[in-house]
Amino acid sequence: MNRELAVAIFVYNRADNTRQTISHLLANTLAPNTDVYVFSDGGKDSASWAAVNEVRIMLHGMKRLVDSTHELRSFTIIERPENYYLERNIIEGIGYVLQRHDTVIVLEDDICTSPYFLEYMDEAFRLYRDNPKVMHVSGFTNLNLLDDHPHLVADGNETYFTPHMAGWGWGTWRDRWQNHFRHYTTRSEALEGLTSEDEDAMQYGGVFPCLKSLDKSPIPWDACWEIAIHRVGGLCLTPAHTLVRNIGLRNGTHFRSFKILQDYNFDRPPLGRRLLMTKAEPKSDPRIEVLFAEAIKDWGIRYTWLGKIVRRLKHMIKP
Repeated sequence: MNRELAVAIFVYNRADNTRQTISHLLANTLAPNTDVYVFSDGGKDSASWAAVNEVRIMLHGMKRLVDSTHELRSFTIIERPENYYLERNIIEGIGYVLQRHDTVIVLEDDICTSPYFLEYMDEAFRLYRDNPKVMHVSGFTNLNLLDDHPHLVADGNETYFTPHMAGWGWGTWRDRWQNHFRHYTTRSEALEGLTSEDEDAMQYGGVFPCLKSLDKSPIPWDACWEIAIHRVGGLCLTPAHTLVRNIGLRNGTHFRSFKILQDYNFDRPPLGRRLLMTKAEPKSDPRIEVLFAEAIKDWGIRYTWLGKIVRRLKHMIKP
């Protein structure tokens, strides 16, 4: 095994979510062989600084415990002196870790992992280390192939390849990131040299409108990474059943959902056993791509009858 696992965790103002994320990571079988770096973003105002400081008090308490019990190889806290915002915090944090390690595993403060998540990442890094076509290793999948489409899962290998990167618990190698990632500042810069066919392919014919985020400022890091992977014809190794669960969907800074109005179709428990994995030729399966295009409609949100009414009223009164 690699035995040089490094995890970067990016946190802001949610102490309880952060605690759960780290607790699940500590329950991983390879936790004692893992260096963890927690990047704590600063506040925007007095109210957010109060929440940030609550997170930091909790983190230092966890560090004292982990240092005494050796549940991790190391636990480092990097406290931002101001509000870096998510993009800068993540991009600079990944760079910091990759100056010290050959690979990085990235978690945000609401990603709870399977006890075998680190084993999966470690094995993926080993199997595809020398194949630059494999750009990204996802811990999350929008699909549940093991239960819903077992005929698409090869015997002894419960993974698949897709051009689409998933950002909930993921990893990459130093050379892939340093050679290809670029944080674009404008839509035109991001799409330079790409054709309408390229855009259509990345957006699965329009059902996955990921390029809309290019109009945001700053442009989200994951849109930039998705484009980088597409530019070089890269692929993302993905589990046939999710190995992570996002616990922050109902209280996130950038996304909120309400149970009475909608269900989130991708909210599934992580696989409760080791994932079977063998080295395979990196190529995508058109049948799986069709399934993804169907699953991602409305971002996986399935509305209740009340939600449909509220949504229709909202569209009717929208100026």
